[in-house]
Amino acid sequence: MIVLDTNIVLDLFVFDDVAAAPLRTSLEARTLQWLATSLMREELQRVLGYHQVVPNLTKRQRTAEGVLAHFDRLAQWREPAPHAGVRCRDRDDQCFIDLAVAHRALLLSKDRAVLGLAKRLHAHGVYVGSSLPL
Repeated sequence: MIVLDTNIVLDLFVFDDVAAAPLRTSLEARTLQWLATSLMREELQRVLGYHQVVPNLTKRQRTAEGVLAHFDRLAQWREPAPHAGVRCRDRDDQCFIDLAVAHRALLLSKDRAVLGLAKRLHAHGVYVGSSLPL
């Protein structure tokens, strides 16, 4: 099981990050179960409207609706998890941490606040990184 923060989702479906290709392949093949909540989808929808993101969508001939359709097709919906006891400085990232801890899932993020919690989260059975472990 895996939890993906919004920056990783953007790498997958907006920026076509080459480093994210193995993750995308695993998600499409359903060899990884991507866990997500409605809060995560709402954050993605909001971010897709940011002035830094819109030109990238246009450049790659994509739409916010198309990215959200990928999210809806590949993510496995879960209810928001209770607070995990590991607090993130960035309140927007807390839902990712809580869900990963609740399901002892791999958490992929590029957010420094999340990556800085790696040791604490490892104690809860959660691997935190910015890419799939080798």
